[in-house]
Amino acid sequence: MTPYDERIDINVDSLRLQGNFLSPRTHVPGVLFVHGWGGSQQRDLRRARGIAGLGCVCLTFDLRGHGAEERQREWITREHNLRDLLAAYDRLAAHPQIDPGAIAVVGTSYGGYLACILSELRKIRWLALRVPALYRDEDWDRPKRELPRDDLMAYRSSRVPAASNRALRACAAFTGDVLLVQSEHDDFIPRATILSYRAAFQQTHSLTHRIIDAADHALSTELAQDAYTDILVRWITEMVVGERANRLVLG
Repeated sequence: MTPYDERIDINVDSLRLQGNFLSPRTHVPGVLFVHGWGGSQQRDLRRARGIAGLGCVCLTFDLRGHGAEERQREWITREHNLRDLLAAYDRLAAHPQIDPGAIAVVGTSYGGYLACILSELRKIRWLALRVPALYRDEDWDRPKRELPRDDLMAYRSSRVPAASNRALRACAAFTGDVLLVQSEHDDFIPRATILSYRAAFQQTHSLTHRIIDAADHALSTELAQDAYTDILVRWITEMVVGERANRLVLG
């Protein structure tokens, strides 16, 4: 199935974010991609095209301070980017070809952290997190670039109770299906962070944890990139496309 590719703008506050809708021509589930800090939608586009071909409406976009708006990154806060994500979700949920009750969010690193918080604010059925980052709740409105790195790494290297962190509290309340992907050699997201997320997910319908061998945080090799693509596509196929087929049979 060849997806339809449409460039769009997402209006949030006084800004206009660039995005891309990739969709088939039938009524299907939606998949929202959220890139990491310092990244862009470019890597997501490649995977989104493949998943759209499976029969999903996919939305990729650039958070403010990224892509064409990189010069703004100095003053961007987590609140700014959460509002971007909310606007992108609402745009996807309003798409006429999707079921708003069947939305998956795929988040990487900082995008995974934001995706977890999104899950307490919007309806999400499936949550795929690759190397999700973790931040203290304090200094929410402080420019993200000003957050002290040494303190951040010490925080991530400890086991963080779900009750003490906004993103982890959202995970504790999430009842859908979760994919958690870890890189074996990650200098930014230590194993303790992954275990904090894994421990927080206590009410999920299912939890799948995968480790990409010999991979770093950014998936710098083609082999690592391909491994993640394979993991994600297989999981999306099982969870999203599989449920769609079940609905058709039961309907």
